[in-house]
Amino acid sequence: MALAATSSFAFVGPSLHAPAVRSSRRVRMTMNAVDISSRMPIEKGSMVALVTPMKPDGAVDEAQLRSLLQWHVACQTDGIVVLGTTGEASTLSFDERARVLDITAEEVKGKIPIVVGTGTIDPRMVVKLTQQARDHGADASLVVTPYYVKPTQKGLISHFGFVAEAVDLPCLLYNVPGRTGSDIKPETAAEVASKHAGVIGMKEATGDLARVAAIRSLAGQDFLLYSGDDETGAEFVLQGGDGVISVTSNIVPEQMHMLMMAALDKDKTRAKAINTPLKLLHQRLFLQANPIPVKWALYRMGRMGQAIRPPLTVLEEEFHAPLEEALRAAGVISD
Repeated sequence: MALAATSSFAFVGPSLHAPAVRSSRRVRMTMNAVDISSRMPIEKGSMVALVTPMKPDGAVDEAQLRSLLQWHVACQTDGIVVLGTTGEASTLSFDERARVLDITAEEVKGKIPIVVGTGTIDPRMVVKLTQQARDHGADASLVVTPYYVKPTQKGLISHFGFVAEAVDLPCLLYNVPGRTGSDIKPETAAEVASKHAGVIGMKEATGDLARVAAIRSLAGQDFLLYSGDDETGAEFVLQGGDGVISVTSNIVPEQMHMLMMAALDKDKTRAKAINTPLKLLHQRLFLQANPIPVKWALYRMGRMGQAIRPPLTVLEEEFHAPLEEALRAAGVISD
């Protein structure tokens, strides 16, 4: 089934300028004025790296965003991660981010933990984005390594420590060297966690399963470990991880929840039975750069439009049939 691609569009959002550096004391005074009594603990299991639905003109499709969030509540998704790479956060303005956060809070606050991607290169901007997330109801932040600039391990320790001390919001580190060019070593993650109580865990997206035991032995049992690689996610949890922050969960949220529960129970037989029909999907959601395939897959399922912001474009036609094959194997389309 070939589907026509939407036309491209030009979108220019307001730029984000780094704020002046503020003292930690002033930041904390601001934090004290915010009610955090409704903050939920971050759960083990399947957290969805949620897409941001868009209209053909590039505007955020608020109705479809609400629909997706309601679907994840019904499917027992264990956490909502908004404004990450999959959510095209890098092309959303500060005001658009606020609106996505407000809608997310309206739909799921108190039902599912809300984690917000707030990472970028400048630590001052990370503080500003994390402050915004906190003020709009986030339960935790997800802070990626500064991309492109390739900081040293000492630089990473300083970067994450600056953010953790500036904003009173639990933080998950995010390690994805394939995209950022920067790798958080297990020793670095453990040092950051030991120095900053607000750093509660890590999304580890290298696909290197040896990292599970290495990080666990250094950072301890209470340090939350999430796989950022769907293809190895079940094995990651079977080997001692706590869950997955998942692209695949956009497509099969109920199955991913059940898969993580089986893996957490160390039920290898059940985990294999659930995961086997999803293997093609784990792979083919990366036929082109994320989130190009996952947005097209949701469009093919009838759950949202296929619009995506430049410089990304909709999934090229040569990849439609392979992705449809994976969707059929996972049982989400039949025609």
